[in-house]
Amino acid sequence: MAKTSYLIGLGSNRYRHGPPRRVIETAIDALVDSGVDIDASSTIRTTPPLGPGSRNYANAAVLARTDLDPQELLELVQSIEANMGRRSTRRWGDRVIDIDLLLWSSGCWDDQTLTIPHPELANRKFVLEPLAEIAPHWRHPVLGYTLRQLFHRLKRNMLVDQKPNHP
Repeated sequence: MAKTSYLIGLGSNRYRHGPPRRVIETAIDALVDSGVDIDASSTIRTTPPLGPGSRNYANAAVLARTDLDPQELLELVQSIEANMGRRSTRRWGDRVIDIDLLLWSSGCWDDQTLTIPHPELANRKFVLEPLAEIAPHWRHPVLGYTLRQLFHRLKRNMLVDQKPNHP
């Protein structure tokens, strides 16, 4: 299989392998050590928790290339999360590391364990801001907007429930 590109989001707000920013760096290193090529990494940002979390998060995104299909890459990132100490917690709770497959260069993927594009991508500033930094012209395969457009629309509290009028 030829290499395809993915946009991957990373988040941490627990001090297990050092501060959350270092946890993000360690997770990126683990992807590289597993054979995933990283073409770009965003700035690591501090963001407030979503939901019941109690600590601020460190969030970032990477543009990655691999010959793994989405299900295989999901299994890899879940093993990295487990090796770094991630445990099943309540939804949106504090966590050592969260690695999400957000977008895939081959479009959409949907099965019992994974949906690409990530269903909440267009509604989360902490996801869109780093994505727009490293891949501003990448188009959402369902909505049709670029990541930069989605980020600016979200910043202005505009709805993104329909496709734009241009290609």
